[in-house]
This record gives sequence, structure tokens and C-alpha cells, in this order.
Amino acid sequence: MKTFEELGVSEQIRHAIEELGFEQPMPVQEEVIPYLLGTRNDVIALAQTGTGKTAAFGIPLLQRVDVRSHQTQAIVLCPTRELCLQIADDLNDFAKYIEGIHVVPVYGGTDIVPQIRALKKGVHIIVATPGRLIDLMEREVAQLNAVFNVVLDEADEMLNMGFSEDINTILAGVPKDRNTLLFSATMSREIEKIAKNFLQNPKEIVVGSRNEGAEHVNHIYYMVNAKDKYAALKRIVDYNPRIFAIIFCRTKLETQEVADKLIRDGYNAESLHGDLSQQQRDLTMAKFRQHTVQLLVATDVAARGLDVDDLTHVINYGLPNDIESYTHRSGRTGRAGKKGTSISIVHTKEKSKIRAIEKEIQKEFVRGEIPSPEEICKKQLYKVMDQIVKTDVDEEQIGPFMQDINRYFEYIDKDDIIKKIVSMEFGKFLSYYADAPEIERVEEKKKKGERREDRGERKGERGPRKPEKGYKRLFINLGKKDGFYPGEAMQFINRHVGGRVPVGHIDLQNTISFFEVPEREARKVMNALNGAWYKSREVRCNDADATPAERGTSGGKVRDFRRPKARFSRSHEQPEQHKFKKEDWMQFLNPNGMKKNKELKGEDPDFSEEGWARRRPKKKG
Repeated sequence: MKTFEELGVSEQIRHAIEELGFEQPMPVQEEVIPYLLGTRNDVIALAQTGTGKTAAFGIPLLQRVDVRSHQTQAIVLCPTRELCLQIADDLNDFAKYIEGIHVVPVYGGTDIVPQIRALKKGVHIIVATPGRLIDLMEREVAQLNAVFNVVLDEADEMLNMGFSEDINTILAGVPKDRNTLLFSATMSREIEKIAKNFLQNPKEIVVGSRNEGAEHVNHIYYMVNAKDKYAALKRIVDYNPRIFAIIFCRTKLETQEVADKLIRDGYNAESLHGDLSQQQRDLTMAKFRQHTVQLLVATDVAARGLDVDDLTHVINYGLPNDIESYTHRSGRTGRAGKKGTSISIVHTKEKSKIRAIEKEIQKEFVRGEIPSPEEICKKQLYKVMDQIVKTDVDEEQIGPFMQDINRYFEYIDKDDIIKKIVSMEFGKFLSYYADAPEIERVEEKKKKGERREDRGERKGERGPRKPEKGYKRLFINLGKKDGFYPGEAMQFINRHVGGRVPVGHIDLQNTISFFEVPEREARKVMNALNGAWYKSREVRCNDADATPAERGTSGGKVRDFRRPKARFSRSHEQPEQHKFKKEDWMQFLNPNGMKKNKELKGEDPDFSEEGWARRRPKKKG
């Protein structure tokens, strides 16, 4: 293994990083640093969170800056405010002994005026979220004509969040003669597209293997019924007394509900999602980093940039919509050579997702059994005993009180004292699990009807997914064939509705898609998207769970995709039992429209056995 000196790192930077505890370069640093110190060397680096990538791109950026010039010479783009601030702090730490260098973070959601002032004073490296940087470019405050290093950190996440157009705009506004470094946890089709358009003969550096989860992470799943998810979460947390974890939820509403339940049940938990003010989010993350909060319940977007090295667990309170999100989640534990565990609480219909993730990350999930009350109580008891034994006693501090203590406990048996001390710490678990509800074991083997229902859900033909509480499920006539991926979907919705609309579960299919929005926003979204155009195609957006008649009143006539369209035939094979309109029956009997059947002037016929018998030709004689 090479040293930082052998990689070409300057003495000033080596001095700073040695104080930070950097002894030997990590694999990604060993690959990237010498390459980026050259000119016109583009890189695609596939590396997980926690592999040392900030130093990998930060050290070459700092070393190549000419502090005598006050022009901006490098930009780093990242998806969230939190990650933006973290990268800027790290770069300033690396540059501790470089005099006169200025690194400035710029991000949305806060007053732009101080950021404008900072840029006008002169800045060498800008760390930015895409939207705010474009705003500063349009105001001609961010001057990028001298930039020769561009870094896209967590590029896959920026694309998932709908920043594709912003990234294209920024890259088109910097000199073509530059180094471009694209960091991503996974190599998706969108990443390859950006690389093709904006990078020249890039070197691909892979730490581990493509789309692989963290090396030291165990993947476990617990299969339960939907009604038992929270009870299962409690048992998993109780069975791991020293847990320090992020619990990922899909929506902001679910995040807050789970956090509220945990707090109510006495757990040291906090929520983190987009509905909180920036001050609340900063305070929550500070407490979590300091370990004053044990469980952080968060959405994917809100947790971006939260860098905590000693995370023991990541818990998926339901699997995310895509494999890339799972990779990002699980990569937050098992860092710096430590072991970590990624736990997923799933229901039977998510088993196919487990198999898809296994195939992608090339690691096998282990099915876990929900711990029993007895196992949990034993674990908690050992924790209490361990705490008592390992408690340091300050003889000098407690000495003056020992005479009174001994007098007070003089007539109490030693065993009784031990029992009382343990009961004080351990009693709540005994009382809860004495009457704890049973969690039914879910068998993975499905009945024929259940398999058919599961296939229908995947195909989007039957068994529509029930939306989250407080959300409405909408249909849109765009799908993967139209290039309508999560990032594009979010960007399209926000552009036409105006402002950012909270979007829950997104179900993308080949030609159509379903997505969830808050019920109060549903009408506004449908009205805004109906009649819009996407790549020369007129858009239709409707309530996915409404009847065809109801959809007609919400703008645009769209076929009911929840049920296969009836197929008419000239043959006398009996179709499915179903109630058809009068004109449908006539089309069935008279497909050429040449004959008229006088029997159909009455009430609408049906395909029941009785209805069919009335219309079956009678035998003569």
C-alpha cells in the first residue's frame, strides 16, 4: 500500500490529514488522488458512502488551487444542504495549513444574501446544491469561467431527486477543458448518459464491485403482516440493547408516526424529514451525531449527508422503491472496517424485491426470526447486569455518604438489594412482555391465489397497492419507455404544479405509472398535469382508484387499468361473468354491425348462467 506522500500529496495537506487521523490512503483515495492531480483526467468512481471519497476528490482539488488568484477554480455539486456543509467542513479541515484558501458552501432553504457577499469576496472552491448554484449563476455572482475541476458527489441521488436538468445546465456553463469527477454508489442508465455527454474518455474506478453493498454489512429480513410491523420493530430494537440506528421510512407522514410511537413508548428517538424547519433538522442531526439520540427515524432525502461512522444498524421499515436507495441506506453502516447490519421489515409481497436486491448487490439476505419475549428479557437483563458491574465508583465522592447508606440498608438482605436494583432498570420490559401481543409467523410459501395477486400487483393489472394513510394514488400515462424515471417524474410534477409537492410511493411501469401525493394536493396535481405535454406526448393524470365514470369528471378519458379490457369474440364460448352495457352485448352478438337483435331492447343483459340460458338457441322438435 502506498503512502500519501507517494501519491503526490503536498506536505501542507499531509500535515492536516495526519492530525485528523489519516494514516494510510484508502483504496478509493489511492486510485483517484494521483489521477486527479493530472490535467484533463475525467473519472467515474463507483464507491459506497464511508469509503473515504471526500478526501479522494478533496485533496486534489485543494492541491491544484492557485491561492494567488481570487477566481473560482473548482465546484462540488451534492444533493442536500447537510452533505454540502459536511463536504465544505472537511475541505476546510484538509486545508488547515494552506494560507489564503477560501471554500464556501451555498445551498437553498436559507437567505441568499450572505452567500452572495461571500462569493463577491472571492472564493476558490464552491460546494453547492444544484438549484442554488444556478440561481447564483443567473445573478452573475457565481463566475465559473475559470473552473478546471468539477465534482458530482452522490450523482445517482441527485438524479433521483430530479436535478438532471440543473446538472446539465451547470456543466454546460463551465469550461470544457476541465477535470470532471462523477462519484456514485451505483452505475445507472442516467449516470452513463451524463458520462457520455459531459465526460471525455473517463477512467472508471470501482471500489468493491459495481452496484455492491458495503463489504462489512450483514443483510437480514423479517417477514411479518402489515399490522405487526411496529411491534416487530420494537422487538428488534429491544433485542439489541446497544443499538445506534437509522430507521428509514418511505414517507414523511410514516416517519413522524413511527417516531411519535417510539417516543411515546419510552425510546430515545427523533424524526428527520422535510416538513421540519432547518433549525429543527440541524438540532436533531447534532444530537444524533453526539449519541444523545439513539434512534433516528428518517426519510431517504432528509438523511442524505448524515455521516456517522459508528452506526450499528440500518432498519428499513419497508423496502425502498429502487435498489439504489437500498444500497445508499445499507452503506451507512459497516464503515471504517466495522461490522454493520441492515435489517428490513417486509411483508410477503416484498419478497420479490429481496431477491432483486440480492441479485444486484451479490449478497444473500438471511431470514430472521422475530425474537421471543423470553429472549428479549434475557438480553436486557444481561445489559443491566453489565452496566452495574462496569460502573466506576468514585470512592472519594461517595465516601462521605457510605455510613448513612450502610445504616439504611443494614437490615435488608443482599439478594433483596440486588433484585430491587435490577427491577428498577429491568421492570418495564418484564411488564410489557408479560402481556405482549403475539406476532404471527408469516410463511413464505404462497397459495395459488396469493401468487396470482402478487403477479397482478407487479404487472399493474390487478390488486392495486393501497396508498399510505393521508395520501391518494394517481395514475399517469407515462412510463419507463418514455424515459419517465423517479428523478424525471419529480421534476415534471414540480415544474407543472409549482413548488415542491410531497410525493410518496412511485410505481413505474413500461407505459404507465402510479404515484402517491397528499390527498389535499391530489386535485391540484391532476388539474396541473392533465393536458400537459411530455416529449411530444399529451399527459393524462387521474385518480387511480376512482371508477371510470368518476375519472371522466376529473379531466381526460382514460381506460381503467385496474381490470383487463373485455375481449369480444364471434365464438359461442361463454365469457367471464361480468355486467356489460347494452351496446357491448350488441357488439358481441353482431360484430359487423349488420344485424339488429330485437331482444336487446329491454334491460341490460348479463353473462350469468341464467342470462346465458335465456339467449341460448332452442332445439327444434
